[in-house]
Amino acid sequence: MDSAAMEIDGSVMEGGGQILRVSAALSCITGTPIKITKIRAGRSQPGLKAQHLSGLQLVSELCGGALQGAALGSTDISLSPGRIQAGNYTADTQTAGSVCLLLQVALPCALFSGGNTQICLRGGTNAEMAPQIDYTVKIFKPIVEKFGVNFNCDIRMRGFYPKGGGEVQVTVNPVKELLPVVMTERGSITKIYGRAYVAGVLPYKLAKDMSSAAVRTIRKEIKDLYINIQALQEKEKAYGNGNGIIIIAESSSGCLFAGSALGKKGVYADKVGIEAAEMLLRNIRHNGCVDEFLQDQLIIFMALAKGKSRIRTGPVTLHTQTAIHIAEQLTQAKFSISKCTDDLSGNTSFLIECEGSGAVNPHL
Repeated sequence: MDSAAMEIDGSVMEGGGQILRVSAALSCITGTPIKITKIRAGRSQPGLKAQHLSGLQLVSELCGGALQGAALGSTDISLSPGRIQAGNYTADTQTAGSVCLLLQVALPCALFSGGNTQICLRGGTNAEMAPQIDYTVKIFKPIVEKFGVNFNCDIRMRGFYPKGGGEVQVTVNPVKELLPVVMTERGSITKIYGRAYVAGVLPYKLAKDMSSAAVRTIRKEIKDLYINIQALQEKEKAYGNGNGIIIIAESSSGCLFAGSALGKKGVYADKVGIEAAEMLLRNIRHNGCVDEFLQDQLIIFMALAKGKSRIRTGPVTLHTQTAIHIAEQLTQAKFSISKCTDDLSGNTSFLIECEGSGAVNPHL
């Protein structure tokens, strides 16, 4: 391993898979060799799981890199990146590991290739401890497009815990450089809608129960908006059994927020609907422009953009602080976080500012 490799402590701050994803993507884009130690040290089962391993292998393939130490359970890896190449790639967790987390690590890299990149991702589309694919398509995609990112996401098959079996086909167009984004004015909430779904042998009634419970919960706080949460039975495009819900709120200035939850064995459908509704409400009470889950996913794009990005958020999460910590180590980006003083909502909001590193695609 190159002695000039940047050492990254995988146990710091959030101490989970996010350190791997941000480090590997930025290593690939900047051409910086990295060595990550103490991977997921704080977790009950430390080291690489299937989804982390697939993500690292995918990035290594994208940039023709040399990856060492990458095996299930491994706590130390090193990556020496080559040049990012457009082409066709496949990553398969062979578990219910999240395809959305695979996309999080691969998308930034594919943007800096020489042409369109096709990536086939297999695993869980609606998995615990990760964004649901609906979130990635409906919330993440339209907001990240403000940076100049352009990608398509075709959900071929939905896959659930424990079997996985989901498949998503992603096409990414390259960019010369990313644009800075300013999102500081929330405006008022104008629309609330969503989908409550069941798949496999689960009865349709569960979808209706999730939807009704979610609507009732939101109604207690927001009385004047029409709320449309469709109850759906996933038939052809679902592998295995699963149920869940995602609820989206749109604001007058184009901000998007979501609350979501997955059904589990022994948990009443009403409870799943209420959990998603409460998550959405929590994320629209503050005067921020992004929810707690989008917050950390935008950090890498802010760090790579050319110019100054400013995004108003609710409380800054540990995931976001971790992403900033890694981005500042691997790029020239400079972040600052300040409290917003003009907040009348009674809930504090913050301004995340970033002077981006202005990464340029060498192929274009």
